[in-house]
Amino acid sequence: MLQRTRSWHRPSTTFALALAVTAVVCVVAMVVDQRTVLGAPVWDKLFKFAVSGALYFLTWGWLVSLLPRFQRTARIATDVVIVLFAGEYVVMVGQAARARPSHFNNATPLDKTLFTAMGGMVAGIWVATLVLTVLLMFTRLEDRATHWAVRTGAVISLTGIGLGALMLGPTAQQRARLKATGASDLIGAHSVGVPDGGAGLPILGWSTTGGDLRIPHFTGMHALQLLPLLALGLGLLATRFPRLRDSAVRVRLVWVGSLGYAGLVALVTWQAVRGEPLVHPSAATLTAAGTLVATVALGAAASVRRPQRVLVR
Repeated sequence: MLQRTRSWHRPSTTFALALAVTAVVCVVAMVVDQRTVLGAPVWDKLFKFAVSGALYFLTWGWLVSLLPRFQRTARIATDVVIVLFAGEYVVMVGQAARARPSHFNNATPLDKTLFTAMGGMVAGIWVATLVLTVLLMFTRLEDRATHWAVRTGAVISLTGIGLGALMLGPTAQQRARLKATGASDLIGAHSVGVPDGGAGLPILGWSTTGGDLRIPHFTGMHALQLLPLLALGLGLLATRFPRLRDSAVRVRLVWVGSLGYAGLVALVTWQAVRGEPLVHPSAATLTAAGTLVATVALGAAASVRRPQRVLVR
């Protein structure tokens, strides 16, 4: 269901492959190097960044190829993202080698400088991604469902990247320490209500005792892959279900899925900022989740419903 495109952006695909190889190296490093930082293996964060980055850049390598114009601008913006992400990753490798936290580290002038530099790189990545997202609004795809999935996925992904800013403010404990002593080794955290480094989900590491701002950041960012995959899946299902052969039906389903996904990002953000673990939702969270699921289900059912024929006597 996808139209023919120009060749994929080669630097993006090459960098994605390099990150995939790096992820494997990180797994080996975690076996060999048993050191930990804030309760997690020193190479764990680098592994997760490599996997996430590989998916991100592979997707943008494809998306850039869809643009009917502004190819040069898009390729430059993508190259900027690659350089900045690589720079951030190098800093993280250096801190891991020193067994030091790479994020929120304010312990020494060097640590503070490195994290500030990383923050500048992330801001640059967001701006370059904003440029790419705006350019993506000029795509014209033959399959309308994919057309809208690409656009909505890019917008939600940009929002997800921006949600990382929620981690930068000092926690209540850090503010108290700063007030009492004028210094704090860490300023900012991904956990809410509990210190970073506590009990977490396997592999992902998301907190099971408090809120975790990495969840909305991760969920939002990967709309870039999941929503186009939804459109692709609907296109494949259309070979078996005649109702889905109607392009308008698939477009409606993509919009329902996109709005539902945006609602999911909002839900997990609300849950995280309240200091609530993902795996221990409150009654309010369950009610909101149930409402979201019901709304999406009703929207999907309405999208595939055949219009009633009006009998003219």
